[in-house]
Amino acid sequence: MAFKPQSEDESAMSEINVTPLVDVMLVLVIILLVTAPLLTQSVHVTLPKTAATTADINAQPLQLGIDAQGAMTINKSPVADLAALEIALKAELAKNPEIGVHLYADKTVVYAKLAEVMAIVQHAGISKLAFVTLEQ
Repeated sequence: MAFKPQSEDESAMSEINVTPLVDVMLVLVIILLVTAPLLTQSVHVTLPKTAATTADINAQPLQLGIDAQGAMTINKSPVADLAALEIALKAELAKNPEIGVHLYADKTVVYAKLAEVMAIVQHAGISKLAFVTLEQ
């Protein structure tokens, strides 16, 4: 804050001292950082036991694979070409309208091939497409 020399007009200073504001905000941030981990603790409850259920086979997504040579498979069954792929996808979609596709592609597959396959999946009417990758 700058001091002004005394002048004839004794007007009030209109400058804001931000140092106390910064101090208060830093204290609030520290309080937030200290209390946040306490709010995320889990509640200890004893959950009831139920009978085991079986997974719905129809809800399982299709496994669409593309190997390094560009050969395609659906659920480990070979597919001849893109036309046969579209026919097979439409048949699966007719069985289950909520079907999803998990795409397993080799890392050396050309991007153009992936784009063609993705277009065929979309053209077949399947809107749920996921890429499967490995964690490192």
